[in-house]
Amino acid sequence: MKLIKSEKLEKSMFELEFCIDAAALEEAAAKVFKREGKKYNIPGFRKGKAPRKMIEKMYGADIFTAEAANDLFPMEFAAAAEEAGVEVVGRPEAEIVSMDAENGVVINVKVAVKPEVKVEGYKGLAVEKEVKVADDAAVDAEITRMLERNARECTREGAAQNGDIVDIDFEGFVNEVAFEGGKAEHYSLTLGSGSFIPGFEEQCVGHAAGEEFDVNVTFPEEYGAEELAGKPAVFKIKLHEVKYKELPELDDEFAKDVSEYDTLAELKESIRKGQQDQLDKQAELDLENALVDLVVEKMEAEIPQAMYETRMDELVNDFAFRVEQQGLKLEQYLGYMGQTLEQFRASFMPQAEKQVKIRLALEAVAAAEGIVATAEEYDAKINEIAEQYKMEAEQVKSLVNPEELMADLSVTKAIDFLKANAVVTEKAAAAEEVKTEE
Repeated sequence: MKLIKSEKLEKSMFELEFCIDAAALEEAAAKVFKREGKKYNIPGFRKGKAPRKMIEKMYGADIFTAEAANDLFPMEFAAAAEEAGVEVVGRPEAEIVSMDAENGVVINVKVAVKPEVKVEGYKGLAVEKEVKVADDAAVDAEITRMLERNARECTREGAAQNGDIVDIDFEGFVNEVAFEGGKAEHYSLTLGSGSFIPGFEEQCVGHAAGEEFDVNVTFPEEYGAEELAGKPAVFKIKLHEVKYKELPELDDEFAKDVSEYDTLAELKESIRKGQQDQLDKQAELDLENALVDLVVEKMEAEIPQAMYETRMDELVNDFAFRVEQQGLKLEQYLGYMGQTLEQFRASFMPQAEKQVKIRLALEAVAAAEGIVATAEEYDAKINEIAEQYKMEAEQVKSLVNPEELMADLSVTKAIDFLKANAVVTEKAAAAEEVKTEE
């Protein structure tokens, strides 16, 4: 490969022109003939036995060299990009300038490349760190959840109360006609949960096991089934059983039963510590995000659309993989959601744009400060992944791209650098903010 032209264009586009010499082109053409020659029919020859010259005479002199140029293009284009010192981020638009047996083939390519990124003023960034403290209300809420998880279900004698669990048969009618999806047997419903349309659960309260009764409701105007929206309905109910939850006593014995602690006070302190750890981690993450947003604002770069498009495709593929893990094809999921693939893909554009900008900004900081990951950090990350997925370290190494992982670690270190050089002011969060988050 000989690089003929290397020129920067507007908006992070680049033009490359290179030549593949005649010897390399002929060698590749011979391979194409060996692979493809058998499919051509030439009068006077059995199929697959015609000489190359006869095929080229009938179908054109470049019938095999054009395909040879296609075969050679990926490797030769990569070599040209490396020599030009550019990182390709989009699909190349290639055009054959000339091609003959004596001079080989000259190819012109226009392609999106990774942009030049400039970031200034990233040291000494002023940010606020919101400090939140786990309060008694948050601890008590977790204790309540633990009590409910360990509650015992008991049969209630007499009328159902709000919060009870009823076992019911029901069938719904609109204008005395049963409608589709409005019937079930032995359905377990927690009264007061808001699972059913307004008025349904409230009218079950006060009835006892063995009773049959009607529930009169009106479907909401915005109800999903258009044929039922806004219409009055009657549900005929048969109540089989009423149960209620009996919470355990909240004492030291409860703490021993549900945890490794001997006293309720120790259990509560453990919960408080766990909640505080989570709040501290979230505060640290919020600080990092605020710093990164500030750096992105200071970044100057002509980011090609191809980078956003590539990231969008990656996000769609990641989502499709997760859906398939649940036994569903992406096409099926989109059908349920009433979306086309184009609409679904477009929904990832804001996320893709943000992620691309963040990555470019942090890479620029890492490059400016000479931040690189060490071999020790690489090994530590490999071991962390291995432990997380219960794999051997060597197996993880065989699955990851070392260069990509090292780049990821460098970006993480760039965030640490920003934090270490930031001017951080701490402020206490309002009490209601802590409660809401919990």
